[in-house]
Amino acid sequence: MTEPLMSQVENWTPQQVKQALDAGEIVLIDVRTPPEYMMEHIEGALLMPMSFFTPKSLPTQDGKRIVLHCGSGVRSGKMCEKMGAAGIAPLAHLEGGFAAWKAARLPYVGIEMSSGAPVKVNG
Repeated sequence: MTEPLMSQVENWTPQQVKQALDAGEIVLIDVRTPPEYMMEHIEGALLMPMSFFTPKSLPTQDGKRIVLHCGSGVRSGKMCEKMGAAGIAPLAHLEGGFAAWKAARLPYVGIEMSSGAPVKVNG
């Protein structure tokens, strides 16, 4: 990210994202692919794949900060750059992505492989 755009984006820890999500203070957007999202995702995250991502298609913020995440933080970082260039703020980014969320042992929705049914993990 370029320096001016970087200053518009806050890097949040998984714990910060969890707390804000639970409090209803953020809109959490997952920019991974639909298959990645189907296999496992943070409950409450909206899917907006990077390949279809445009700032104009974002949900209304209603005063909430938008927080983006992907698998490791690379794709969501690129999308934060796009959003910052479009003048969208406030913005935050889940540092380390979904991998960091899982490493922090925070709850998420996975798939029961034998049935294909959704199942809560770490919840």
